[in-house]
Amino acid sequence: MTHRFYMVDVFAEHPYSGNQLAVFVGTDPLASETMQQLAAEMNFSETTFVASDPKIDGGYHVRIFTPAREIAFTGHPILGTAWVIRHHVEPELSTQVRLNLSVGQVPVTFETDADGREVAWFQAPPMSLEATTPLEPVAAALGLSPQEIDTRAPIQVISAGTSAMIVPLSTLDALRRSRLNLEVFAPLLAQGYPPLVYLFCSQTLHPQNDLSARFFFEAHGVREDPATGNGAAFLGAYLLAHKLYPESVLSLRIEQGHEVRRPSLVMLRARMLNGAPEVAVGGSVIPTLRGELL
Repeated sequence: MTHRFYMVDVFAEHPYSGNQLAVFVGTDPLASETMQQLAAEMNFSETTFVASDPKIDGGYHVRIFTPAREIAFTGHPILGTAWVIRHHVEPELSTQVRLNLSVGQVPVTFETDADGREVAWFQAPPMSLEATTPLEPVAAALGLSPQEIDTRAPIQVISAGTSAMIVPLSTLDALRRSRLNLEVFAPLLAQGYPPLVYLFCSQTLHPQNDLSARFFFEAHGVREDPATGNGAAFLGAYLLAHKLYPESVLSLRIEQGHEVRRPSLVMLRARMLNGAPEVAVGGSVIPTLRGELL
C-alpha cells in the first residue's frame, strides 16, 4: 500500500503562513476510520484524501476531515487539494482542476496575478441564507458587549453542506478580543445554531486590505482557523444579500490569522447572477513538506 502525502500552506503569502493542509494521495482506498485517525494525527484544521478511482465527470473524488469529523465543504482544503493534483498527480492539466465533493463538483481555476504568483480560485457551491440570531447571546458567547456587534446587518447562518454563523463586528479591537465560549454558546447550540462562527469587521491591520476576519469552530474543543475559504464564500453571499457595499460586483481582500501567528490573505469575488449569488474565493498555495505513509 502506497500513500503519499503533501503539506501545503493555503492563503499564504510566504512559507509557514496561511492555513496548513495535509493531502493524502493513494493507490489503494483507505477506510473511513483510518482517514479520521490520520486527520486527528495531523491535527490540522482539515486533512483531505484524494481517491485513486477513475475520475467522474472529469473530477477527482475528495473527502475532507477535521480532527473530529468528516465535513462536506470548506475552502482551503479545496484550493490546496487542487494544487496538489495539478502539480503532483496530473501535471498535464492546464488551468482547471475539478473536485467531486459531497456538495457536488467544485471547479478550481489557476490564474497568474500581477506579481507573477499563481492564485487558485474555487467557485462556491449554491448557498442558502438561514436563521438570524439575537445579538445578545452571541455577544455573550464571544465575550463582547452587544454594542460591539455591527447592527447594519443581522447575525445569520449561511449553509452549503457545512453551516456557519456570520457575525459583523464594529471594530478591529472587538475582533481581536473575541473568544468563543462553548459553555455560554450551549443554549444556541441547543436551538440548532452551529458552533462555527465567522467574525468580520471593516477595519484592517494593513491598509491595502478591505476586511479582517476570524473563525472559531468546535473540534475537540474550540479551535481557530488561520484562514477560512468557506467562511469567505459565506461572507460573499451575506454581503450581497444585505447590500453592505454599494457596488454590485465585489472584489475584496480579507486578512486573517494574525491572532494565531499565521497571517493569511483570502481573496473574494462576488456578484449577483440571475438572482443568485455567484461567489469565488482565491489564494496562493505554498508547498512545505511531502512524505509517505508507513
